[in-house]
Amino acid sequence: MQQVLVKFEDVDQVRDFVNTVSMADANFELGSGRRIVDAKSILGVFALDLAQPQRLIWDSDDTTILEEIEPFLVRERVG
Repeated sequence: MQQVLVKFEDVDQVRDFVNTVSMADANFELGSGRRIVDAKSILGVFALDLAQPQRLIWDSDDTTILEEIEPFLVRERVG
């Protein structure tokens, strides 16, 4: 299991992020606190407080995922 913080600047970034993680063969959870959503669901992602960084957790050791989501990463890594 891996986790990072992600943040989005605009609606286009959210769309690009969801499209990116949807192509990966892993389960992704996004959120903070008690609100956690499926990161492959654009409606779920928009239900979050996107003004704040969100924790992305996924169940794969594939390091190429980090390269693909790099534009959305908050520079400090968690976990």
